[in-house]
Amino acid sequence: MATPIQISTARQGDHPVTRVALVGNPNTGKTTLFNRLCGLRHKTSNFPGTTQEARVGTVARRDADHPRAIELIDLPGIYSLELDMSEAEVCRRVLAGTLAIPGGPVAAPDAVCVVIDASNLPRTLLLVGEALRRRLPTVVALNMMDVARRRGLIIEPLVLEQLLGCRVVPCNARSGEGVESLRVALGSAVVPNHTPPGTQEGLERWADTVCQRLFDRAEPADVRDRLSDRIDRLVTHPVAGLAVFLAVMAVLFFAIFSLAQVPMELLDGLFGGNDAWTAPWQPAWLQAALGEGVIGLARAALPAGLLSDFVCDAVLGGIAATVVFLPQIMLLFFLISLLEDTGYLARAAFVMDRLLRPFGLPGHSFVPLLSCHACALPGIMACRAIPDARERLATILAAPFMTCSARLPVYVLLTSILFPGEPLHAALAFIGCYTLGAGAGVLSAMIARRTILRGARRPMALELPTYKTPSLVNAVTSSLDRARVFLVKAGTNILAICILLWWLSAFPRVDEPAKAAELRAQAAAATDAAEAERLTFEAEAAAQSHAKAHSYIGMAGRAVQPLFEPLGFDWRISVGVMTSFAAREVFVSTLSVMVTGHEDAEDEGVIQQLASARRDDGGPLFPRETAWATLVFFVLAMQCLPTLAVTARETGHAKWALLQFVWMSALAYGAAAITHALLAP
Repeated sequence: MATPIQISTARQGDHPVTRVALVGNPNTGKTTLFNRLCGLRHKTSNFPGTTQEARVGTVARRDADHPRAIELIDLPGIYSLELDMSEAEVCRRVLAGTLAIPGGPVAAPDAVCVVIDASNLPRTLLLVGEALRRRLPTVVALNMMDVARRRGLIIEPLVLEQLLGCRVVPCNARSGEGVESLRVALGSAVVPNHTPPGTQEGLERWADTVCQRLFDRAEPADVRDRLSDRIDRLVTHPVAGLAVFLAVMAVLFFAIFSLAQVPMELLDGLFGGNDAWTAPWQPAWLQAALGEGVIGLARAALPAGLLSDFVCDAVLGGIAATVVFLPQIMLLFFLISLLEDTGYLARAAFVMDRLLRPFGLPGHSFVPLLSCHACALPGIMACRAIPDARERLATILAAPFMTCSARLPVYVLLTSILFPGEPLHAALAFIGCYTLGAGAGVLSAMIARRTILRGARRPMALELPTYKTPSLVNAVTSSLDRARVFLVKAGTNILAICILLWWLSAFPRVDEPAKAAELRAQAAAATDAAEAERLTFEAEAAAQSHAKAHSYIGMAGRAVQPLFEPLGFDWRISVGVMTSFAAREVFVSTLSVMVTGHEDAEDEGVIQQLASARRDDGGPLFPRETAWATLVFFVLAMQCLPTLAVTARETGHAKWALLQFVWMSALAYGAAAITHALLAP
């Protein structure tokens, strides 16, 4: 499980800490208000025993008479404290002081701040009433006042204070209006002077009464936003809404795969060396340093041997394999946050609910599944937003089937072998891979929902928020949070796996083959510098290929080759499959080293060598049926140990990760074996 959130009960310096729980409905601007109050002075983690994400921030107060720090606990967005949902249970436990952390339960917060939408009081007042019944010192943040004014609503805060019996602070988190007054009010909250009815039915009549008294002199004749209604009719239409959704997703994917490409290449060059980091105005020594990359500099600084290989290939190589995906992950969540802020994402979930319901998934699943097309790790972590536990598990089990960016190098290699000089056919094969993966994912979710995750389907209750201008601050904060979570949690798993696979690939140490020694001797005797460099390069390639073949991973590949024989794999392809558990794209570089001694499989000459490579028995390494079987296998297989680690953590038990691995591996093996059998001559 993820590191549990720690709610401080200590004092900061000589001044007491006031703990305030921040609650509110989704889409009421609670996150924006939290960011306004705390800025970057917060940490993101999980509540103990749950996968519910939480943030704790510090709101500094420096009044002359009462200097005090406020610790703000941002609780999950909920519609009601009484719902049978994990988010509501977390909020109830926090407010009741029964949330346990290592060392014992945490005392109830000193106060609660309820964030409500000023433009939609009848709905948001229900949560206010439920919070007031807890008899905690309470402050109501009357947020989104700009939207209320635009709709013609006139709200008198003092009148609302008398009706609720607690302090009410009008504010606009986006512009900062009223935020300073709220900051002061949080440190002086008092227990409400009366309590709403104890039943939910009575609470609804109480909310209606509050609204009637508040608006009895100034209720507008029509507060509906007619433009919003017209837009909603378009974006939620069964046909037009789907077309809008596909257009938005096309733009989103284009942005992710085009805009993120530049920083990804720069990060890759930072570690591996790239002329893109150099410029004519840079001094020669800096150009040389940047051109070699961090790994090249480390290799030059360390003496040749085991330590150099460990630091450069295992540690720095593992770090490089982790950070290279950061641009895609950050850009994905940045854009998703912008879409959520505009109000469109809720409409998109409503549209996708119609398509996903037959497979046992809710509309909430589409964002996690969408995220998986960049990387399955953030996609699985995004499943926390799915309210129903069974639907959340089904989405997690289906998520790795979506084609992530790590599969693309494998697709490029195999489609280049299958369709040399035929880009149209290769493109159609790519589309087929995406379709096969998505189809297998939703069908797997449907099977799970009808067997091990059988349960009643909850209707999708979703409040359509008002359309708003997105907050760049929120989007940046969200992307930074996700990047930190990825690096700290998923990145450590990736690094550990990379180190383990390096050890399996590097040992036992073997002497160079006779061919490598002969090439080195020829290089030493060569009089032409270019010829000497070429011979040395070939000697290194021969040595690497020999070492990989006689390593532990090479031995394991030969041992398991009979298992993969129905798929048409020889022992070298089997080694590539085993090493790809670190990351799928490792299959390409491993196979390149095994066959050609070179890691750069993007080079056209290397691809041609792989296409024409022969097996030990003289047959082609990749006959047509084997190439297709390998492609199908990588579309469906669980070739990513970090994903399994994240699945185990997010579900709270390793059995779900084991089930995911067994199901995906069995499906991939069976489909690839059938493909090979059907295409075999």
